[in-house]
Amino acid sequence: MPEISKKGIAMPASPIRKLTPFADLAKKNGKKIYHLNIGQPDIATPDIMLDAVKNIDFKVWAYTASEGTESYRDKLSEYYNHLGYGVSSTDILVTNGGSEAITFAMQSCLSQGDEIIIPEPFYANYNGFACMADVVIRPILSTIENGFALPPISEFEKSINAKTKAIFICNPNNPTGYLYSREELEILRDLCLKYNLYLFSDEAYREFCYDGREFVSPMHLEGLEENVVVLDTVSKRYSACGARLGCLITKNQKVYQAALKFAQARLSPPMVAQIAGEAAVDTPASYFQEVKEEYTQRRNLLADGLNSIPGVKCPIPGGAFYIVAQLPIDDADKFCQWMLEKFDYNNQTVMMAPATGFYSSDGEGKNEVRLAYVLNQDDLKKALICLEKGLEVYNSQ
Repeated sequence: MPEISKKGIAMPASPIRKLTPFADLAKKNGKKIYHLNIGQPDIATPDIMLDAVKNIDFKVWAYTASEGTESYRDKLSEYYNHLGYGVSSTDILVTNGGSEAITFAMQSCLSQGDEIIIPEPFYANYNGFACMADVVIRPILSTIENGFALPPISEFEKSINAKTKAIFICNPNNPTGYLYSREELEILRDLCLKYNLYLFSDEAYREFCYDGREFVSPMHLEGLEENVVVLDTVSKRYSACGARLGCLITKNQKVYQAALKFAQARLSPPMVAQIAGEAAVDTPASYFQEVKEEYTQRRNLLADGLNSIPGVKCPIPGGAFYIVAQLPIDDADKFCQWMLEKFDYNNQTVMMAPATGFYSSDGEGKNEVRLAYVLNQDDLKKALICLEKGLEVYNSQ
């Protein structure tokens, strides 16, 4: 039998999705599962986006330009310039989801064996994207004790070597929900300029910042024009995960032109999604206000509920819609599988993502889970009851 590639063997499985077979079996056995494992919101997609798809009248479902349609990129530049980014349509490359934007950035800015520094825990698929691009992630540990704040800059400097080419942040953060401050970003700016590094900024959750706190992008900082690569997506902003539409933004035209060659190789981003995405830019501000208020209530409900369970600890996230919680357990992977395979409370259980998959360092996150507050508040209350009951049974065995 022919063997698969070394890269195929090395490619990590998603910790967010790897428990799906156990969830599917539990459902077949009649259990109700509260899915807190994945960032798939139940928030309605804006009508303006759905109507654009319903009203399509083209006769040929054709390719678009590899960089995306001019009209969509023009519309996106309006959106970003409203946020103070100061970009033109020629700084924007439309991609098949934010995932492709990240792989394009890695492949365009780093060579085989080069290194990216990322504060951990981080979005698990960064490991997979790095594997695909033949680059190495150097994790810098952030901890639950201080709410997963940016690690000391001295820790970054310890990891910088001749192969270091970029620092990568997700702000607001997935999986922790931490919102980086202007001061933290200015520290990263100075570091990138000192060592001539790229700063990758995954901004998928930009719209979801709570308690009146300010969102700051590296695009807002002077002096970084040639260093910043922003990765973005419509998935979370408009609750349109299935659209698979994202973009890469950079004022560095060498990076842009390199990324464009990768884009040309995959031909074009999806035509229908771009039509929907173009319309979505005109989503009224009231939509986001209502969504943010709902997420704030869900966050408070989940965080307060978790912290009221004996032995559970979690910080209050400043953004996104995730919480990393420390549980009184021995092994998060084992516990999350057990909750699906062996446990139910009134024929209900909870699916969570073990936090081990969001760390690159061995042994970290062993008693932590990531929970996404993407379900309605009634379901979150029921999920909290299931989790508390599950912990009681698990720890009494």
